[in-house]
Amino acid sequence: MTTIGLFFAALAAAIHVYIFVLESLRFDSPDTRKVFGVKNADQAEHVRPWAFNQGFYNLFLGLGASVGVFLCAFNRHGTSAYSHGTALLIFCCAFMVAAALVLLVTDRRKTRAAIVQGAAPTLALLFFLLG
Repeated sequence: MTTIGLFFAALAAAIHVYIFVLESLRFDSPDTRKVFGVKNADQAEHVRPWAFNQGFYNLFLGLGASVGVFLCAFNRHGTSAYSHGTALLIFCCAFMVAAALVLLVTDRRKTRAAIVQGAAPTLALLFFLLG
């Protein structure tokens, strides 16, 4: 069960790093603007600073989950490194799930985005905590 949880945590990390790329590095692309419902370049100019900052939140959550996965995958259960990895992984995945819930509650039209953002960390938490 723990291995499956680690897989989903790694997947959640990859998704959040990808969201960082979209929000912070590729926001000016018409395809990326479409993903976020930004209608045109003028509108993008106004929300770019928000998207850039938000992207870094996603990057830091993704990197934190990645470090947690690494510490758990390459250290024995019961060691302090494993415990630190567990804490970091649970912390990051819990906040990913919380952010997805906020997105869902504030805008039901973003249900698909909330599922993409929240499904993998939810499964990671379930499998990791059950394992």
